[in-house]
Amino acid sequence: MLTQLSINNYALINHLSIDFSSGLSIITGETGAGKSILLGALGLVLGNRADLSSLKDTSTKCVVEARVEISNYHLQDFFHSVDLDYEAETIIRREILPSGKSRAFVNDTPVKLTVLNELREKLIDVHSQHQTMQLSDVKFQFDILDALAKNRDRVAIYKRDFGQLSLLKKELLAIETAQKEANQQYDYNFHLFTELEAAAIQLEEQEGLEENLDKLNNIEDIKLSLSESLELSVNEEVGLQNSLNALEFKVLRIASFSKEYKELANRVTSIKIEMDDIVSELENANENVSLDPDEVEKINDRLQLLYNLQKKHYVNSNEELLVVFEELSDKVRQVASAEDELHKKKEQIEVTSKKLDDVAEKISKARTSAIPKLIKALEFLLSDLGMGNARFSMKAIPTSSYFANGKDELEFLFSANKGGNFGALKKVASGGELSRIMLSVKKVLSENMQLPTIIFDEIDTGVSGEVSNKIAAIMQQMSVNMQVIAITHLPQIAAKGSNHYKVYKEEIHGITTTNLKELSSEERIFEIAEMLSGKEISDTALTHAKELLN
Repeated sequence: MLTQLSINNYALINHLSIDFSSGLSIITGETGAGKSILLGALGLVLGNRADLSSLKDTSTKCVVEARVEISNYHLQDFFHSVDLDYEAETIIRREILPSGKSRAFVNDTPVKLTVLNELREKLIDVHSQHQTMQLSDVKFQFDILDALAKNRDRVAIYKRDFGQLSLLKKELLAIETAQKEANQQYDYNFHLFTELEAAAIQLEEQEGLEENLDKLNNIEDIKLSLSESLELSVNEEVGLQNSLNALEFKVLRIASFSKEYKELANRVTSIKIEMDDIVSELENANENVSLDPDEVEKINDRLQLLYNLQKKHYVNSNEELLVVFEELSDKVRQVASAEDELHKKKEQIEVTSKKLDDVAEKISKARTSAIPKLIKALEFLLSDLGMGNARFSMKAIPTSSYFANGKDELEFLFSANKGGNFGALKKVASGGELSRIMLSVKKVLSENMQLPTIIFDEIDTGVSGEVSNKIAAIMQQMSVNMQVIAITHLPQIAAKGSNHYKVYKEEIHGITTTNLKELSSEERIFEIAEMLSGKEISDTALTHAKELLN
């Protein structure tokens, strides 16, 4: 439950800190005193969007902090799922900086507004006047029915499997679309694939072929150069080989005379050995040089094939051609294996659909069973609220379609008058009737959902007299199991609270500010008397106020 709300530099509030307790708490105040500001600040700390207009003083930051006691509400798993530290007394803080930047914290851990809104749904239900229109929302109507039908776990399982089914259907559509496109291109792709496959392209083949072709195209020059090189090397009179032999002989003759000469002899011998190897290789190269026109033609044909394929596929190398080959291979294989993939995906959809059908059937049966209980509970409460002729007609109608919360369509109709026709709530119920229906709905929900706190913002709009007493009684009953905070203009309701707070404006140094204070027993008498008779409080009003409080 909400134990404390602290507000700094928000709208007309400089600084305000108020403690709340369990039971039924009442907030009253003149029109325009700032009750909506309090709700705005609470909405801010619970995840509503904000801007600089929220700041009273735009030179300093706005801070709203709420302390909530959650030890009895089994929220440990939720805190773990969103990676937050769990504390029995959780502190939620929202800051708006002068720059306009907004920050949110839960137990001093920064959080996104999406997480804050998820937490809000588990902590506080703020019911404002315009929210009565939710009664016409089918999702909200299902939420009411499912709460009474104890469908929470079943719907959670259904939603998980429904998400899986939606994903599988999306994947199936993608496979079917890809298969259709692939089939349209299959013949052409297969032709390209087989063409490249037949070419048997090697990664570094092109460079070797171009080198061999260059050598064959210059065979005459190569032959002449090799012959002349051999002549320079082995000529008996001036050849390098004979000269080195003579040099080695001369140096070896003196090698034994000193270490220096021996080193020179070794170096000459090394050069001679290297020259002998060079001559041997020159002789081999010269013997093996020959012009083979067939080989030239063969290399030219192979290179031309590679060049044509590269041009055809808009690439510049064999490496890129091999990438194209792999891509074509995938496309051809995709068509070949698509039927298997389709069959496998359809089997998964069938299995998931069967699971959904089973859960949806259980949900539907629970709803059908709960409808009479819900109708009876709502009609009983409304009768107590002065709507004795109110009647509901509800049906959970099974369909073959999968919806987000089951396979049912819901017929939720209402008649306010005896013998009147049933119709949609928004068409046949007045504003005051909608308020009383919503209060009855919240009463039913409070008995079937574990929600720490509910805040009613003028739920009593459009009612008076004995009906207001009944509204107060219902809120008192709700406050036995949860914290109820009611903002009201009716003294009959204000008198039923276990705690009473007043919102008021005051002017300090020419600046208007909004404040909130808890009223003492004596102050409550005067506040309720003022609600009864206005600013001029009569003795009769005081007496009536005391009677209401007693």
